[in-house]
Amino acid sequence: MTNNPFILGSYVSDAYFCDREEETKLLRTHIDNGRNVTLIAPRRVGKTGLIEHFFHQKDIASHYYCILIDLYATKDMGEMVQVMGKSILNALKSYSRKAAEAFLACIKSLYAGVTIGDDGKPELRLGIGQIAEPQASVEEIFNYINQADRPCIIAIDEFQTVSTYPDGKAEALLRTYVQHCHNARFIFSGSRRTMMSEMFLSPNRPFFQSTTFMNIDVLNRDVYASFAMDLFSQCGKHLQKEAVGNVYDRFEGITWYVQRTFALTPDHGSCDESMVDGAINTILSANNFTYESILFQLPAKQKELLFAVCKAGKAEQVTSTRFIRQYHLSSASSVQSALRGLIEKEFVSNDFGKYEVYDKFFALWLKEKIM
Repeated sequence: MTNNPFILGSYVSDAYFCDREEETKLLRTHIDNGRNVTLIAPRRVGKTGLIEHFFHQKDIASHYYCILIDLYATKDMGEMVQVMGKSILNALKSYSRKAAEAFLACIKSLYAGVTIGDDGKPELRLGIGQIAEPQASVEEIFNYINQADRPCIIAIDEFQTVSTYPDGKAEALLRTYVQHCHNARFIFSGSRRTMMSEMFLSPNRPFFQSTTFMNIDVLNRDVYASFAMDLFSQCGKHLQKEAVGNVYDRFEGITWYVQRTFALTPDHGSCDESMVDGAINTILSANNFTYESILFQLPAKQKELLFAVCKAGKAEQVTSTRFIRQYHLSSASSVQSALRGLIEKEFVSNDFGKYEVYDKFFALWLKEKIM
């Protein structure tokens, strides 16, 4: 057990994973029944952790090749192929060298990027622009998946990203290969709920009604409080239940923010409600330069709308005359343009027409600055 009660990076073990028993069972049921799954939740609620927790179940890990592909930072199909290739190879290396080499034997178009790492295992090193024919590479990747020596579970995280690629072909291309892939089940996860819903529920989109939906909500308040207090106890620390509830409520149950707040508790220390404001202020102060830089770089119209959304908390009908007048904005067209920019930069989130500042620490910092 580590001295830090909370692990803020990747999945470590069941000991650091809170609840999600029903979600894990449901995901297992869908996969066992041969269904592909669309998993939707706001970022930092724990959907990726749920996938990794599911992958670490002993019977799942022993029967399937479990592969997690994160498309969040990709900008086009070439980068998508690069991330897919590296993710699949790295996952297979954790099973056996034979599995990794079988994959490499299938991806002729990427083979020029294969090198041997310091551990003696093959690595895929590809720079931007090195993938000449992304569509051919996608075909090779799916050819491997279909002929792999055990079934695969492929989880593609932040899947809505493929709909933003400039060529507009990735979504239909992937649907074609997924539809004819009989040796794998797919989990398509995403945090931009409006975009994910459009991809899977709109009749004119390639993935229309092709999966079973799972929406992941925040953890139960009391269940999470017990989990957090137990972790603190195991690390020789004390966490007051009321303090957990205070921070949980402030951040609407998104436990990433709760964990960041309580991670500042000193070794063998105690955390009660009186310490919460100080911990949050410490985090905001540490990010002051970053937040100031963000504001400095924003165009004036985007900055004005960001302030308005922050003041509103959860803003609706932002192009309406009422909203524009209330927050002294210029016009509906300029608001629409500014909103598009803020959403693309992920400073503002859109949850079915409700807009809010995406980063809740940034939102608190903004409120202190403008109110």
